[in-house]
Amino acid sequence: MTTDEIPDDAGEAGESRQQLVFTGLCIDLLILIPESLAVLLSGSATLLADVIKGANEILATSFALLIIRRVTLGGKFTYDYGMGKFESLTRIITGGVMLVSLVILLIFTINRIVNPEHFDMDAAFIGIPLMILAGIADSYHWKKNYRLAQKEPSPIMEAQWRLRRAKTFSDLLILVALVLSVLLVQYSWAEYIDPVVSFVIIGFLLLAGYREISSSLPDLFDKTLEEELQIVILKELVGSFDKFDEFHGVRSRRSGARIYIDIFLGFDPAQKVGDMQDNIDFLKRSIETLIPGSVVCIIPTSEKDVRPVSS
Repeated sequence: MTTDEIPDDAGEAGESRQQLVFTGLCIDLLILIPESLAVLLSGSATLLADVIKGANEILATSFALLIIRRVTLGGKFTYDYGMGKFESLTRIITGGVMLVSLVILLIFTINRIVNPEHFDMDAAFIGIPLMILAGIADSYHWKKNYRLAQKEPSPIMEAQWRLRRAKTFSDLLILVALVLSVLLVQYSWAEYIDPVVSFVIIGFLLLAGYREISSSLPDLFDKTLEEELQIVILKELVGSFDKFDEFHGVRSRRSGARIYIDIFLGFDPAQKVGDMQDNIDFLKRSIETLIPGSVVCIIPTSEKDVRPVSS
């Protein structure tokens, strides 16, 4: 397929994703500015935790927007296997920044527990309406991203709707913490509501950072497909054993939304080239149907042992 033959709806889908992610990024920036001001005025550990979490999420969203824009514009065959490694690398960087931020935030929060401070009403006056607006915006984008991810699956949109879901729950958690701090301000133990909720947000950061790094490293190092998918491939080959003579191995890897599968098969030397090509096309179509997003390449070979390519 040439660049002229690429369907117009592919470009429209890319533009739709780009617009949605860009709108979410702008909203995050607009919320981060007044929330940072509230932190400076009140010294709230909860709001500081959310500011640091929000800054990390802006970084992740910026990387996602960069990848979507690059994919939408097209690589003109510069990147034959897509931008999968770049996506994995940016997710690892984002996860690393999250973990560094977590350490800084943990030190600050522990200090607030050891040396508790009276709740500052400035945090409530700015934070409560801000969290209401943020909760409405994030829940809206959660639903929009989820619907788009279901319609046009991709790792980026999957990550975006999960990010917005986490932000929605985080907004509600902070809102409840601020309201309780105002209602219970006359009690001395209410001073601990702020740092305790901050610890919950730290948990969000820890989980998100670990998930970003652990899910991206295998793809960055070209790890083979999960055993479940390999069994699917082998079952299909066993069911089509009459279409080839020998099985010499499978190589596979992920690149973003794509799964690349190379299957090495031996065919009868006396078989006509046209018949062999028909069998190859049949196997390719059947496996790509069973594994959505896969690109299958059937490679005729007489080698008895197919070894991984050294880098």
